[in-house]
Formats: sequence, C-alpha cells, structure tokens
Amino acid sequence: MRIIAIANQKGGVGKTTTTINLGAALAEAGKRVLLIDLDPQGNTSTGVGIEPEQRGFSSYDLLLSGRKPMPLEVKTAASSLWVIPATTDLASADIELHAHEKRSFLLSQALRRKALMEMAFDFVLIDCPPSLNLLTVNAMVAATSVLVPLQAEFFALEGLSQLMMTIREIRAKANPALRIEGVVLTMADMRNRLSQHVEADVRATLGEVVFNVVIPRNVRISEAPSYATTILDYDPSSKGALAYRALARELLERHDGQKRGERG
Repeated sequence: MRIIAIANQKGGVGKTTTTINLGAALAEAGKRVLLIDLDPQGNTSTGVGIEPEQRGFSSYDLLLSGRKPMPLEVKTAASSLWVIPATTDLASADIELHAHEKRSFLLSQALRRKALMEMAFDFVLIDCPPSLNLLTVNAMVAATSVLVPLQAEFFALEGLSQLMMTIREIRAKANPALRIEGVVLTMADMRNRLSQHVEADVRATLGEVVFNVVIPRNVRISEAPSYATTILDYDPSSKGALAYRALARELLERHDGQKRGERG
C-alpha cells in the first residue's frame, strides 16, 4: 500500500484537484485507491460528490475516535474510488491532537488497522491542509512519500524550502523511509512566456524530482468540482483529463522502476 501525502503549505496550487483527479486516473488504470480528506475545508469530499449529511465516518474519526474505519465508495464512469471524507469536526482536530502523547503518529497507526489493510488498497492519497500543522505532520509520518503540486507562477518556489525542511525533520525524527514522490507543475499556460520561464526555473532547481507531465490551466478542470465529479467523468477527452491520466502513468512507471531497483 503506497501512501502519498499531497502537500503544499501554500493554498490555491491545485492540491485538492490533483488528489481527486490523480486518484480517479489511478482507479481507471485498475488500482484500488483510497482518498483521505485531511483538509477541514472538505473540498475533496465535495469534489467527488459526498454531501455533508453522507459523511458518517470521517477523517476526524479516523484520527481520534477509534471507530472501525468505513470508507465510502464513490462510483465513477470507469471504476470506483473509496473516500474518507472531512467534516467540520476536523477544524478542531489540530488542537485536540496536542493532548495526545503520540499526536504525530495517530494517522499512521489508523491506516495500519486490520479493517483498512484487508481492503487491499494499492494507493492512499491524502489531501493535506494548506499549512504545516499537526494534520500535515500526521500525513507525512503515515506516508511513504510526498507529492508536491506547484503552481506555474512567479512565486512558485517561494515557501518550498520550508516544506522540504519539514520533510527532512520528519525523516530524522519519525519516518526515515519518507521520500519525495515528485513535484508536479499545475495550472500552467505554455502559451504564456512566464509559465515557460517558471517551468525552466523549477526544473533547473529541482531536477529529476519534477514530473515530466505538466497539468495545464484548463477551464474544464475548474468546472468539474461544481458538478461534484472528476475531470475524467466531466470531460474525458479534455486536456485536463488527458494530463491527469498521463500523470498517473508516469507515477506508475516510477513505482515500477523502484520495484525493479529494489529487486535488483
């Protein structure tokens, strides 16, 4: 089970959009995928069509209640996703976590409960809040890797050093196996010279950690959440849907390469 924390303390970079649509593309490729909405705003939950009254078992429960995990199944055109949604209770979770002795390890422990392990997920994608709080720390302690969406704008790299520092600290203190899954450029308009310069700058600075696939600025991607669906269902042939399918393929190819390396 690969657990990927999708994180960036900067808001509005396409984090939730990437969680939903990468998850859908992996599911379409035949993988069993669980989405965990760890952002109190609950946009991942809303974006896949889970209304507040449907959110019986939530990410707050996963962290703090001790109840048996019960992910919701969301049917898409090509496959199914499973989701543990967020509720308004999650807004107070960061404060409540401070009272726990093992406050940074609660999500890691929860994801390794028998009830979830028996569901045999290939991927767990965690949509982190846009801050480096205890919820994000829990996600990184639980994760095998961190995927960083980075908007193709002038200040793209601003604040990234703080995120990398947090990842290094978590490696040192709590999760030595944590690695960088990769950085994916989002909301890029390659007709725009600024986007081209940003991409070149990011690739020169970060090298091979940057995914080859770039997610374009695409109005259809922006419209899909208002219909409570993924871009793959909303407009399967759009540039946005094609890009997220390509990102899923690249991710799977990277994982296959790592497995071959481990065997070698």
